[in-house]
Amino acid sequence: MVLSERAIIPGMRLTNEREHGMGQFTIAAYRPKPGKTGELMDLVREHHGVLRRAGLVTERRPYVMRAADGTLVEVFEWTETGASDRAHGIPAVQALWARFNEACEYVGLAGLAEAQNLFASFEAVDL
Repeated sequence: MVLSERAIIPGMRLTNEREHGMGQFTIAAYRPKPGKTGELMDLVREHHGVLRRAGLVTERRPYVMRAADGTLVEVFEWTETGASDRAHGIPAVQALWARFNEACEYVGLAGLAEAQNLFASFEAVDL
């Protein structure tokens, strides 16, 4: 389903990557393994900087939230479609993601209780 510009808010315009150089947003959910909550939080704090130095994400700061079950949800912006694919060839990113694998399991948003609500709400996390 495609929404018209008027379907959102009167006067609001939809934009795309080609018009304004915007990238692609990703929402990632990380459920900490037992005893790894603090380590996972440190990794999430480090994540954007590593991706930024590799030229993979925009300067836009990520949003980080916590679900009721302790899962951390991170929203960040890749520089472009395909940047996530390029990340797999960058050693610093791969090293960080290996540490993520030790500290958490990746979960889909649909697996979070909050995602079952029409308007999902999460606790704000200050990095």
